[in-house]
Amino acid sequence: MELVDNMKYTHELHGEIAIFKLDGNMLGTPENNQIKNDIIDYLEKGVNKFILDLTELKHINSTGLGIFITLLTKIKSKNGEMILCNPSQSISNLMKITKLTSVFNILPNLEEAVNHFK
Repeated sequence: MELVDNMKYTHELHGEIAIFKLDGNMLGTPENNQIKNDIIDYLEKGVNKFILDLTELKHINSTGLGIFITLLTKIKSKNGEMILCNPSQSISNLMKITKLTSVFNILPNLEEAVNHFK
């Protein structure tokens, strides 16, 4: 089975929190650089609380994980915080195997992620 990198996402500001909803496969092609640009735009506007909702994200590879790490680094450099929420079982397993559960704050759902920032 060949995976196609067809990740799409939407983002909105919920109070002081930027929420990104990812959908599809995040395999790290150049199109995925747009999410970095959108997060940098928010950071430049003073927003430093981010939630990446992974509910509809089907697959992620090592390059996609690298993008998450880059985003986290950029956000932390501006004294910000990024939460990943609602990963699928396969993405949760990948996070455990790669020991990224100690790097990322991963919460079970969007409501808990929003409440974390209150």
